[in-house]
Amino acid sequence: MNTRIRLKLIAATVLACALPTLPAMAQTAAKPKVALVMKSLANEFFLTMENGAKEHQKAHAAQYDLIANGIKDEQDTANQIKIVEQMIVSKVSGLVIAPADSKALVPVIKKAIDAGIIVVNIDNKFDDAALKEKGITVPFVGPDNRKGAKLVGDFLAKQIKSGDKVAIIEGVSTTFNAQQRTLGFQDAMGAAGAKVVSVQSGQWEIDPGNKVASSMLNAHPDIKAILAGNDNMALGAVAAVKAAGKTGKVLVVGYDNINAIKPMLKDGRVLATADQFASQQAVFGIETVLKALSEKKPQSSLGGAVETKVQLVTKDSK
Repeated sequence: MNTRIRLKLIAATVLACALPTLPAMAQTAAKPKVALVMKSLANEFFLTMENGAKEHQKAHAAQYDLIANGIKDEQDTANQIKIVEQMIVSKVSGLVIAPADSKALVPVIKKAIDAGIIVVNIDNKFDDAALKEKGITVPFVGPDNRKGAKLVGDFLAKQIKSGDKVAIIEGVSTTFNAQQRTLGFQDAMGAAGAKVVSVQSGQWEIDPGNKVASSMLNAHPDIKAILAGNDNMALGAVAAVKAAGKTGKVLVVGYDNINAIKPMLKDGRVLATADQFASQQAVFGIETVLKALSEKKPQSSLGGAVETKVQLVTKDSK
């Protein structure tokens, strides 16, 4: 057998072996790719969110592929913008995002929408005015943060008296959910007749929360409670209260119901928190994207809010 005939036979064999795989390749290419872009994965809340999303994708592996990304800390807005730009280049079908900043992410979200990507907002709502300025609509899937914070504040109000001084540790002040939780705390304290003597940002994180709480305790030694906009900052506040020798004298509440807070709920170091079901938040967003894709709905037809549940958690919760 000469060389030319041998090469033709080899080529024919390779082609015959490859043909059966073509339908499967086509099927894989048609499967939508959904990107989940979160805030800081150093925050247990977002790790729980990521795990919930991965479990959902595993159970629906035939329906979509998932790319999950997060940033190094709650203020790493520039890197989150870069991640979204990478997802645009990767030509994902859908994007579910918990923005680090309610306004700063809007321009890159506009780019994603212009590229034909379906975008759904979770956790921290985009600023309505910023969306309107760019001429885009993005549905928000998540809890009513003001309502959730008021639940926590109302529970705290039962433990203090009218006229008592309290302080609020806010998340990143440019974020919608931080603002809404502060408003919810203020609603509850106002109704109880308590006096909010300080509102300062703890940047959603333990160490800044600890420093802010220490400063508050020094400036206002007679405060009766600290209301923290998330559990990370509540952990920092608990440490500050202990360092000041005021455990049991200054009450602390949080928001998120992360695992690290649960022992503190049991022993009273933290009075209450709110569960907004982190493991399901991204799932709700992903399902919204998949529904829009399957029904071939354009981004312009999407909008409004899908409110998810938030629940008060105390030591007596089951």
